[in-house]
Amino acid sequence: MKNFLATFFSYGFRPFFLLGPAYAVIVMLLFLMWIGIHFADAQIVGMSIGVPPHIWHAHEMLFGFGTAALAGFLLTAVPNWTDTKPVHGYTLGLLVLLWAVGRVGNGFSAHLPAITVAALDLLFLPALGILVVGGLLKGWSRRNLIFVPLIGGFIAAQGLYQLESLEIVDDGIARGHNLAVNMFALLIAIIGGRVVPAFTTNALRQRGFVKLPTNWPPLNVIGVFLVAAFTIAAFIAPDDTVTGWLAAAAAMANGIRLAGWRGLRTFGMPIVWVLHAGFAWLVVGLALKAYAILDGSISSASATHALTAGAIGTMVLAIMSRAALGHTGRALVVSKWIVAAYILVTIGTLTRIVVPAALPSFYSSGMLLAGLSWAGAFLIFVVTYFPILTGPRAHRGD
Repeated sequence: MKNFLATFFSYGFRPFFLLGPAYAVIVMLLFLMWIGIHFADAQIVGMSIGVPPHIWHAHEMLFGFGTAALAGFLLTAVPNWTDTKPVHGYTLGLLVLLWAVGRVGNGFSAHLPAITVAALDLLFLPALGILVVGGLLKGWSRRNLIFVPLIGGFIAAQGLYQLESLEIVDDGIARGHNLAVNMFALLIAIIGGRVVPAFTTNALRQRGFVKLPTNWPPLNVIGVFLVAAFTIAAFIAPDDTVTGWLAAAAAMANGIRLAGWRGLRTFGMPIVWVLHAGFAWLVVGLALKAYAILDGSISSASATHALTAGAIGTMVLAIMSRAALGHTGRALVVSKWIVAAYILVTIGTLTRIVVPAALPSFYSSGMLLAGLSWAGAFLIFVVTYFPILTGPRAHRGD
């Protein structure tokens, strides 16, 4: 057991890449159970959560699953960026505990004082921020200091949620959740702009391709800036025309970025093309946001799920499945089961978007299919990667 714990808490990606997806599966299945009961015109008496299930579902997917993936990524990337030792051992274990108590607090919010739930929920991200800042300062990674205000944005979004729970503000939950979604979109615009062309270039070069991805720095700056501008505008005036046009411009700029990365040449390399799929969902989500604001014939929920289930879900699965292999000394080749998981995420997202708009009479069954497909993808990941994330490196020591 001692060796198991030492290995499991040796690097941030291990606990967070395992517990985050496992928790996402649990949250999704509980939410689908509620949907099924709701569609059967029945009710659950004595729920443990003090908010409507759809609000709990959104919050836990963003601040439970999403921030766990963020923590796993940053705690793994920062040591590489700065050539410093990773957060590990008791410090990492305490951080995981802070994440877990937040989940417990929200899960039993009907039985706990609101101030206690808020306090438990707000422990994790500030602690993560302190560790990330400490690591960046040790190695003075100035380029990556951008992640510090981004963590601050997530803390603000979570704070808004809890301020409404404490009855201090009236619209904190919706604004907090929307801010968090758009902050994740901004993260994907930044991180995706680094890893997608880089990993694609390496893969195509190994296959002997001459034409490699085009990664034009000014366009990268424009693409990230427009997503940031949209995020700010959506927070200030979510339904304003300017916000809609910023979303459209962000979709176009990032679509041009994606087109230059030669994703069509990666179809025989699932661990690479899934990165392109995740970034493509960012483009689609921004475009749907623009359409929802400027035209109104598409619901904002569809646009939001393109960004959450699609962009966040796919990119998180792509990064986790790749990083876990690379950082445990394994070949960067995924199994057929993981390829199936990649496909299931997109099936679930497409179903969630298309059925309400085109097949409203199948809404209930469509929502169940979408949720089961998405949850199934991450269940496959958890089962397949459990021995990888909990066991020793294949070759060298961590």
